[in-house]
Amino acid sequence: MAERIAPQLLRHPLDFLALGFGSGLVPRAPGTAGTVAAIPLYLVLQSLTWQVYLPLVVVLFLVGVPICAHTARRLGVHDHPGIVWDEIVGYLVTMAFAPPGWMWVLAGFVLFRFFDVLKPWPIRWFDRRVGGGFGIMVDDLLAGVAAAAVLQVMVIYL
Repeated sequence: MAERIAPQLLRHPLDFLALGFGSGLVPRAPGTAGTVAAIPLYLVLQSLTWQVYLPLVVVLFLVGVPICAHTARRLGVHDHPGIVWDEIVGYLVTMAFAPPGWMWVLAGFVLFRFFDVLKPWPIRWFDRRVGGGFGIMVDDLLAGVAAAAVLQVMVIYL
């Protein structure tokens, strides 16, 4: 288990973002807490057209690479569990084409957590072999893509 993070770290804007607005400080299941923190952000963004939503998520991913790398260096751990910006972006990827409604918000949450925790191939391969800020971000990006694909199948058949 990773060491606890001092709340004072949240004073730095990059750490505040990397730690999911503070959600990454929870002692148990910080990745789940980070995904929960993504839901209000998604609810704000869901009314955007996909032509605006997707580029915005790409930007959040790209800025997440140096943000997560910065906080990982400060914590001295490659991918500290408290770094949850990757979960936030991964959930936003999951929800990119989701229809409106709480059923879909919850389904996206469950699917994203499923793929993020179990890390089936190729997600696990990237998680183990890619380092730095990109490595922190890419496995959650892939988990989000996998969850989005399953969510779209559910949309078609439900």
